[in-house]
Amino acid sequence: MSAAPRAQAPAGPAADPGTEGVPALDELAGGWLPAGELAHLPTLRNQWGQGHVNRDLTSLSWLAFAPYSGGYHTGVLRIDGEPLAAERMRWAPWGVRREAGHGPLSVHTEVRMVYERSRLMWRLTVRNDSALPASATVEQELLAMFAHSEVDWGWLYGCPWNDGHHHDFYATERLRAEVTAGRPRQVQLLPHGERWVRLGSPRIPGIQRDEDAAPMLLESELPDHSAPDSGRVRAPGAACRLRGIRVLRAGGGSEPVGDPAALYAVEPDTDLRIGTLTLADGDTFGVQVKVEADGVTGVVATHGNHPDSAQLSLAAGVPAVRIGGEYVTAREALPAGSWHRLDVRVTGGGAELSVDGTVVARTAPWWGGQRWTATAADGMLLVRDARSVARSAYAFATAPDSLTAEGARGVARWQLTLAPGESRELGFVLAVAGSEGDARRAAGGTAGSFDAAFAGVARRWRGTWADAFTPDNPEFSGHLPTLRTADADLARTYYLGALLAVYLRNTRVSRTGPVFLTGGPRLGPTTTFFWDQSEWARTAAMLEPRGMRAWILAALGRPYDHCHSFDTRGLLPVGNHYAANDHALFRTVTEYLAVTGDLGLLPETAAGRSVLDHLRAMAYRPRERRAAFGDGVLVDLGRDAWELLECVPNYRDAVVSFNAGYAGMLRSLAGLLRTLGASAEADLAEADGERLARAVLGQYAGGGRWLIGHPEGPEAIGHCLDFALVAADMAEDLSPVQREEMVRFVTGRLVDGDWMRALDPRDPIAPFSDRPDHGAAGAFAAWPGATAYGLCRLGRPDAAAAVLRRAHRATSGGLWGQAMEVTPGGGYRVAERGVSNRESVAAVAVTEAVIAGLFGVRPSVHRAGSAAPGAPGGVRGPFGELLNIRAVGFDLPGPVGLELPGSVG
Repeated sequence: MSAAPRAQAPAGPAADPGTEGVPALDELAGGWLPAGELAHLPTLRNQWGQGHVNRDLTSLSWLAFAPYSGGYHTGVLRIDGEPLAAERMRWAPWGVRREAGHGPLSVHTEVRMVYERSRLMWRLTVRNDSALPASATVEQELLAMFAHSEVDWGWLYGCPWNDGHHHDFYATERLRAEVTAGRPRQVQLLPHGERWVRLGSPRIPGIQRDEDAAPMLLESELPDHSAPDSGRVRAPGAACRLRGIRVLRAGGGSEPVGDPAALYAVEPDTDLRIGTLTLADGDTFGVQVKVEADGVTGVVATHGNHPDSAQLSLAAGVPAVRIGGEYVTAREALPAGSWHRLDVRVTGGGAELSVDGTVVARTAPWWGGQRWTATAADGMLLVRDARSVARSAYAFATAPDSLTAEGARGVARWQLTLAPGESRELGFVLAVAGSEGDARRAAGGTAGSFDAAFAGVARRWRGTWADAFTPDNPEFSGHLPTLRTADADLARTYYLGALLAVYLRNTRVSRTGPVFLTGGPRLGPTTTFFWDQSEWARTAAMLEPRGMRAWILAALGRPYDHCHSFDTRGLLPVGNHYAANDHALFRTVTEYLAVTGDLGLLPETAAGRSVLDHLRAMAYRPRERRAAFGDGVLVDLGRDAWELLECVPNYRDAVVSFNAGYAGMLRSLAGLLRTLGASAEADLAEADGERLARAVLGQYAGGGRWLIGHPEGPEAIGHCLDFALVAADMAEDLSPVQREEMVRFVTGRLVDGDWMRALDPRDPIAPFSDRPDHGAAGAFAAWPGATAYGLCRLGRPDAAAAVLRRAHRATSGGLWGQAMEVTPGGGYRVAERGVSNRESVAAVAVTEAVIAGLFGVRPSVHRAGSAAPGAPGGVRGPFGELLNIRAVGFDLPGPVGLELPGSVG
């Protein structure tokens, strides 16, 4: 820990000393922003669930309150039959407000999630701004396509569709984009982008990994980051012969796909791609097919391998098409032994399946009642899911003049006549439950006390915010430090980072206790990534030590050498391996130990070995992963770009970042082992760390850039991850010249305005890495915080503070997302493209940078004596005071339980 002088905490109000100086939560809410300035729209959370607002005035998508998930959207508001696009939006932790004008009327809406409930509340205000009376018909569409599921809660989690339960990112996004259309369409059937046509057995929907190291740009495809219990299995190909594969364009003309003269043989294990194809509205995709036997079952051809892909198949010989969450079949089987033509025509009005030119099946409107049934009764709208126990109820604070139900949809109508300047408020509630009775009681009770319940949501959020900074509070098992500073910009960044942690906390989804979700809400309502959690490990250990202890044991119990995250509900692994995992988990565990002094964690077991032995295994990984090129000292992280930065094609093999991280891990392990009395093993670990550190220094390319070690030779790159990890783990190894050049590079080439770029835009690989999180178009949520911490480690807290002061300006009226992208005007905003998350917990790194960087609060289990146990107050420095620090040497005594757990071999 730094030698910054400790300050006595100033005397404050005895009733609430922990929150003195903490800004009111209302001060951190976003301001009104024109909707057109937002690439990524605001979200809702309530410690149980999450959801996304859309560009109209009331609808929501991507709703999830595990074990309930919602599909499609919740319904659009229409004034005199016209859906209004929101002109302005404003986010607060407790809800989102939207506004638009309609002739003489202004329409203002606000939607809130009831705190820790599977419940939503809407308040609509219609005001007559003219000097004459005005009348309007207000129609609120009511949809509740919810399902109950105890499985399939991965990063790409299961959402309900008329046919099945799966995550279909692009189909849902197309439906969201249509909410302001004059009439609803089956737009989810229209595929996105150019896709490979595949014959036979379709791949599990996800990235088509036809090149092992292809970068993950995510423009039209997603990897299948589902949990193992999702039930997604590869269907067999249909035993048949195919020819004449083509597309008929809506405007006329026919184009062959693949070899027009070819005769293709399809068997159950066939997986053959024959060419790419874009299907536009009105186009028809088809094949000629011949089966030699009756009763054939399997897939004939698929347009891509996406969840919404148009897929022609046979079910016991009967032709069928699956597309965009719908599945329709013909009535009669194909006769064996002769050729027949199967076609699927796709439009925004529906998809048609034809056999030999005759339409044999059509999709129905997605709201038409195939799976969900809406019923109006006793002043409520009830919605029943035919495939699960999920039941939903809409209730009204202001009874509608009419309430109708048809298929899966209801409509509430109010006829308003307003005098000049008069306003009218309308309120309604949606509750989701496992029985009709529970849904009715929840919705009706909340609607019956609407104003009090609506205000209560904000009140609960304000209380939770205050608790986050109050010692011995009833909500969290710890608390965060209070920053007192005259620097308003620095304070706003610090407290917005803290709010992000509170906002992404979920108290229901995991059996382990409260967890901090990685992001969303289009993804991951139960998922945590090892890497993202590590970016603010000290801060998390201060705020929620019991939750973090349980999370650490759960994380170490997962196969972290084969996945990048885990579903905290089912405790199941998710996704491909990340090279960052060792460093991330090691850092999270050791920072938890340092902050809490809880060395009793070390003998705890996970996946059959002690926590200490997990730390050993991770730190000693270099012994088994030495590169077979160069001097043979660096760790070879492998050739798969997906395991590193995903979208930077050359960032693989022996990269500097995680090699520096391993050097730091070995040294940290050595210190821990000495504290535990294992001096001989500590000496060996330290020697390994020194050797690896020297090899890392040998990769310095000059000018603040580093070399990637490849089998074919080294290659220079200018990426912020190299800077961040070298500075964090090896600052003391750097020469003054190296320090100066690294600082100059990152401040001159990467730091940019209110944010930064992850990759130097002048880097040769930059044109091939256009994702706004790890490429040159912007930067990942954690990178400014990690960069600021690195600048502090290199002796430049002034430069770090400059980064942190500006970071809050990139929040787009809310909190930081997975990626902040540079705009044409040179500013930064939360990105939507590339499947970025609207919130990303990794951005709490800015708060961590203030605590550990600017104020030097870096407790360590092997330097426990650097702060006297029970030292009062906090630390004072050039940037203000940091008080109520919950860490060893401040509010906590030194480490306990120093006996050596596990083996020392």
